[in-house]
Amino acid sequence: MTALDLSSPVAVVGTGTMGQGIAQVALVAGHPVRLYDTVPGRAREAADAIGARLDRLVEKERLTGPERDAARARLLPAGTLAELADCALVVEAVLERLDVKQELFGELEGVVSDDCLLATNTSSLSVTAIGGALRVPGRFVGLHFFNPAPLLPLVEVVSGFATDVTYATRAYETARAWGKTPVACADTPGFIVNRIARPFYAEAFAVYESQGADPATIDAVLRESGGFRMGAFELTDLIGQDVNESVTRSVWQSFFQDVRFTPSLAQRRLVESGRLGRKTGHGWYDHGDGAERPEPDTAEKRQPPAYVVAEGDLGPAAELLALVREAGIPVRDEDEDNGSRLVLPSGGQLALADGQTSVEFRDVVYFDLALDYRAAGRIALSASQDTSPQTLSEAIGLFQALGKQVSVIGDVPGMIVARTVARIIDLAHDAVAKGVATEEDIDTAMRLGVNYPLGPFEWSRRLGRSWAYALLDDLHLRDPSGRYAPSLALYRHAHASDKREGTAS
Repeated sequence: MTALDLSSPVAVVGTGTMGQGIAQVALVAGHPVRLYDTVPGRAREAADAIGARLDRLVEKERLTGPERDAARARLLPAGTLAELADCALVVEAVLERLDVKQELFGELEGVVSDDCLLATNTSSLSVTAIGGALRVPGRFVGLHFFNPAPLLPLVEVVSGFATDVTYATRAYETARAWGKTPVACADTPGFIVNRIARPFYAEAFAVYESQGADPATIDAVLRESGGFRMGAFELTDLIGQDVNESVTRSVWQSFFQDVRFTPSLAQRRLVESGRLGRKTGHGWYDHGDGAERPEPDTAEKRQPPAYVVAEGDLGPAAELLALVREAGIPVRDEDEDNGSRLVLPSGGQLALADGQTSVEFRDVVYFDLALDYRAAGRIALSASQDTSPQTLSEAIGLFQALGKQVSVIGDVPGMIVARTVARIIDLAHDAVAKGVATEEDIDTAMRLGVNYPLGPFEWSRRLGRSWAYALLDDLHLRDPSGRYAPSLALYRHAHASDKREGTAS
């Protein structure tokens, strides 16, 4: 099946922010659009609001006056469901309650034709469960838009257990014809984005709960080293702590309380206290008038080391050696086969985060993963109470000489960026192995849906096939709860590389 013909009417049921956004997308694409809401007068109000947004598009020269007038003529509020009888697609954007959605679609089946495409915009409920009681469940799909729908390009096209591939294809092609970037996925808790994004929040909260660093420092490291647009604490304050925690809890419960998706107790306490983020004036941060944003912990100026000794291959951090030389610090290369590290004049070692802790070794400082060590504005270092003050000072001075601000966090295995990226990579491999989506669609979804600097598989290719597995395996040894246990899919991925390269595993 191809995309719906532009002459085919599209209906949107539910006229809140998301419903209005979806209606606007279909309308601007050229369809006649019907709006329906159970609250009398709400559909008319929504039509007026959409009309006002069309006016703003004209002011911004994104729409011509005649195009706006034609769109307004195609937009009709409906007083009853019966007025949707000739629609070729009905998209639901009502309350996130299974019983409410099931009842609505049951009523719609008695109104529309048997080949009308029925779609839910749910972000947390099972598409299979919503459509399970329908007389013709094959024409039921998930069309998960992201808010604000007119601006964000991603649409997750979700096939339930009973969805017919021809209808899923029609939904996919229609979303693409509307100017969106659709990705296809199976009906799994959280779909693609909300499933694979959980570690971005969970690991930041875990570092905070272990007193490894404060929210402002963790956010700064995720932004300035990891390349993420926002840190986990500021982003959940924007989303709403109640909304973010609810999604996490829904995914966790839907996976039968899988420890990999365990919600944060600290976030639960925040929700219980009513500190929901920007909308209440306080969340992880104080958003009240005049409130000052806390600064990340930043080390004072230190002297750089006189030289460094490079032992082994620094792997994903190999770029650092060029930066050190450019900063005028001599690099002595030694062909050692017992690790990947920099040795400082104090005799202490500087190593990339690998899932181990500093306290296990004599005088080791770990540094965190960066998206781009040349462009990174901040680097996190991790040391234990046994680390030599001189070694830590030299490590700080080294990165400061490279033009980086330095945040020293607690002895956290995997640090901040490294453990977050490793877990995202693991969940992505697991999702592909279980038929949730393709590698390409997962990368697209994570870049467009949550603005990640790289998709999980792009990260994986850049870091090396065994990098994430090795880090998580070390983390799992130190936290055997199962939270960091690498998936079988990641295990196979890492060891397939060894086999091809002829290396013993």
